[in-house]
Amino acid sequence: MPQPAGLWARLNGSLFRSLRQPNYRRYFLGQGVSVMGTWMQSVALSWLVYRLTGSAALLGVVAFLSQAPQLVVSPLAGLLIDRCDRRWLLIRVQWLLFLQSGLLALLTLTGWIAPWNIVLLAGCFGVLNALDTPLRHALIGAIVTDKQDLPNAIALNAVVYNAARFVVPPLAGVLLGLTSEALCFALNAVSYLAIARALKGMQLAPHHATSASRGAGFGEGLRFARGSEPVRLLLGLTLLMNVTASSYVVLVPVLAKGVFAGGVGTLGILLGASGCGALVSTAYVALQKTRRQLGRNVVLGWCAVSSGMLVLATTHSLPFGLYATFALGFGISMANVATNSLLMSSVPDRLRGRMISTYTGIRFGMDAVGGLIVGTAVSGFGLAPTLAVETVLVLLGLVWCLARRAVHYQPLPVEN
Repeated sequence: MPQPAGLWARLNGSLFRSLRQPNYRRYFLGQGVSVMGTWMQSVALSWLVYRLTGSAALLGVVAFLSQAPQLVVSPLAGLLIDRCDRRWLLIRVQWLLFLQSGLLALLTLTGWIAPWNIVLLAGCFGVLNALDTPLRHALIGAIVTDKQDLPNAIALNAVVYNAARFVVPPLAGVLLGLTSEALCFALNAVSYLAIARALKGMQLAPHHATSASRGAGFGEGLRFARGSEPVRLLLGLTLLMNVTASSYVVLVPVLAKGVFAGGVGTLGILLGASGCGALVSTAYVALQKTRRQLGRNVVLGWCAVSSGMLVLATTHSLPFGLYATFALGFGISMANVATNSLLMSSVPDRLRGRMISTYTGIRFGMDAVGGLIVGTAVSGFGLAPTLAVETVLVLLGLVWCLARRAVHYQPLPVEN
């Protein structure tokens, strides 16, 4: 049996191996601060909207505006990312996000905050985030010089994101009880400066920007995605998973009260089980070292999601419900992070911004679209029929994934 010290050394060499690179270590710390700030603002903004209006509909609108621009803006932003100095662009985006959060803090502190300017600022955040998210992912390719560590770096980013889901909401609740939403918004504004500072001190190889025109550049990205069977499959599976299974989050309050006869405590433990599953799966993906292993993670993610949806659609038992949300959090995160890692480590650098922007647009934009579809379906047809249809679609996705497993297991072609 391995000794604790030996086990930790082994984990440190595998789980945290990308942190041995100084540039990524700086980025990782700045990213951690920034992600915590973003979660703090998300919690505070939801509370502010409900405190001011008591409207669940407005909560949905704000959530939609914060994510939906990913579907439209991210694919278009990809060419901009490939044409510009990525570090320069990301630093400028952090300053714009700093201004957005700072304005939220100022309006809240002065009492001038109102539903109309909340909606406007949520839309501004959504547009900026649609550029920020793929830009951060694309820049990792330049920050991580040892490409064998690239999948590990991407997975560690996801570990930070999922860990913040545990740590920050309770902390934000304490701050909201002691002060006001303005402090949470101000802390988030300052957190963006952590990324900007980390990037400013890095020595990076020059980025060879594409010289293609807008139309030609966008067409080049589409032709690459269309011409690569593995890329087509990965993007198609991402779309299907995030428009169906990911929307379970919208239904958790309905499940907690209507199916499991609970209240806010039940809601909390269901979401906690989901977050725990996501954290476990992203830590597991961080240990993977080959594309073949990552391909298997995509398949495993679909298997976990399918089992979770089947249980969720058929059970009235809370313990089984906890398993279902754990499996959904585990599977969705595993499939998404493994897909992101496969694309990032295989797409040529000149196209990385466009491909990752397409991926993030599908990933987060379909979350927003799926949530709207599911919410409307439950209102019109009821919870049980909606879950049944979603489960069937997820099972069809699993069949598709298993039928094309040879594509997953073959390495994606790497171009220079």
